[in-house]
Amino acid sequence: MKKYLAELIGTFSLVLFGCGSAVIASANVVGPAGVSAYGIGLLGISVAFGFSVVAMAYAIGGISGCHINPAVTIGVLVAGRIGMKDAAGYIVAQCIGAILGAAVLYLIVMGKPGWQMQEWALGSNGWGEGYLGAYNTLSAFVIETVMTFLFLFVILAVTSKFGNGTMAGLAIGVTLMLIHLVAIPVTGTSVNPARSLGPALFAGGQALSQLWLFILAPILGAVIAALVWKFGFEKE
Repeated sequence: MKKYLAELIGTFSLVLFGCGSAVIASANVVGPAGVSAYGIGLLGISVAFGFSVVAMAYAIGGISGCHINPAVTIGVLVAGRIGMKDAAGYIVAQCIGAILGAAVLYLIVMGKPGWQMQEWALGSNGWGEGYLGAYNTLSAFVIETVMTFLFLFVILAVTSKFGNGTMAGLAIGVTLMLIHLVAIPVTGTSVNPARSLGPALFAGGQALSQLWLFILAPILGAVIAALVWKFGFEKE
């Protein structure tokens, strides 16, 4: 159970830190005497997501491998590095952790005077008219698939016999940060079905109706990456 609990806590932290930075810290705050503290912006949100993974990788990597992402778990399963039983337990724990992370974030932000639940609230992923860059469905599906493919490829590479195990957590976190820098304007960046599930359950509306893409595309990208790695690099 330690492995599953570690995955739950890790995914909880990812959602709370990452989505929390997008919801709370990205807005301008007017303090005493009208002094404004500017939000962290796209770069800050990207760093928050990336370094959440770095922190959790070194905290729970030795316990569970720090997947904190169902797409990663499925990719690792296809690559033959985890069994079906553990994969199922990981995915359940990750989804619970993400929901709890979104719940805590919801409890925090609802304490702000005048706050109301809007479309794609709580850092939900989405696309189309009204969402950030208003990119279409094809753009959203392509970027989520390709970025997850690259993310999984890095994970499988740095944790293999060819990689540097001591630097794996940093490499994975930096990769996620780079992914967010490119993908945030398109979909808000998911590459993680659990990260999308948590906020969408509370936001409802468009976020919930569009959730299918953030489950299907990351899993597709992860499976492709696992097959490329397994047959293109690990195979003797």
